[in-house]
Amino acid sequence: MWGVEKLNSYLREILPEDRYIHTLGVAESAKALAKLNGVDEFKAEIAALVHDIAKYLPINEQINILKKDKESSIDNITFKVPQVLHGYVGAILAKELIGIDDEEILNAVRYHTVGKENMSKLEKIIYIADYIEPNRNFPGVDSLRKITYENLNEGVLSGLENTIIFVIKQREIVHPLTVKARNYLLMEIKGQ
Repeated sequence: MWGVEKLNSYLREILPEDRYIHTLGVAESAKALAKLNGVDEFKAEIAALVHDIAKYLPINEQINILKKDKESSIDNITFKVPQVLHGYVGAILAKELIGIDDEEILNAVRYHTVGKENMSKLEKIIYIADYIEPNRNFPGVDSLRKITYENLNEGVLSGLENTIIFVIKQREIVHPLTVKARNYLLMEIKGQ
């Protein structure tokens, strides 16, 4: 597996500057949240650095990578929401190109755009760190950061709900995994 220095160098080459800066912000937030929540900070940093590795590949290339990968089981709905494909493709590239074989890191990359039921702490951290990293600036982000740093589950739940509301307002397809992630986490918080 590549080290942080080699990974940073590669990302600087393939990502536009603003996306590279975003990625560093995600890594910063992920490490801080990992420390607060008893999660391996190195795993959080690696997952954060890799999370958008496939974001700028053309959609048709992402689809080809997914179709060639024997381990991928992407449903038809996911192909109808192309903006989430880079998470799935990113996990493949993380494994094949960078040599990451830690399934927890790969899943954190895979599901960082949609979430899923029963997310690990690392998966939650990468999902929400992508949302609240220091360079993000949208109405309510400061409040969401505060909630997240006080209670990871509440922050992730708020992030999932905000995403669902935003996507509905855009009259786009809400990925079913996002709805399942939200409902599972809500039941977990309520103790059901």
